[in-house]
Amino acid sequence: MQTSLRILVVEADEDRARQIIDALVEAGWSDVHALAQVSGLDRAIRTISPDIVLIDIANPDRDTLEHLSLVSDPKARPVAMFVDQTDDELTRAALNAGVSAYVVDGLTPTRIKSVLETAIARFHVMRQMQSELDAAKRALEDRKTIDRAKGILMRQRGIGEEEAYGLLRRTAMDQGRKVIEVAQALVTAADLLS
Repeated sequence: MQTSLRILVVEADEDRARQIIDALVEAGWSDVHALAQVSGLDRAIRTISPDIVLIDIANPDRDTLEHLSLVSDPKARPVAMFVDQTDDELTRAALNAGVSAYVVDGLTPTRIKSVLETAIARFHVMRQMQSELDAAKRALEDRKTIDRAKGILMRQRGIGEEEAYGLLRRTAMDQGRKVIEVAQALVTAADLLS
């Protein structure tokens, strides 16, 4: 468990916020900040720059979840939300807003440590998956660009696919560039000339 995390707790009830903070400190986290209203989340995130946001709200609504997704940047940090009640639509909306842990039946101090650790772990898994998806998308786009550049060379020079790729590779090595960079330059030039 990482105890050096900066945690932002959003809880309207002052006594309840104190209980949550006490439970966090007891679990080993000492850099804990409290916020009374979700509406101040944007400013608090900019000021405090928390590593994780913990929101305790009895009855979330779609507006709260939309506001959360806009201001909390769930791709930058895990968000754990504790609610007293929900329905399927709100649960989906919370997960679509980037909430890492959505716990129904409220927050109990005895579960806070395990829920936050789960939220952090899920956040890292989701971020890794997103990173891999982005890399796969980039690789696919690069492959398309290289294939397009090969097609241009094949038409212009009357050569085969292997030879076209070899020409791209040699040019890249001669210029100290990546094959994709040479391919992009060729496609851009061909677009300008057509």
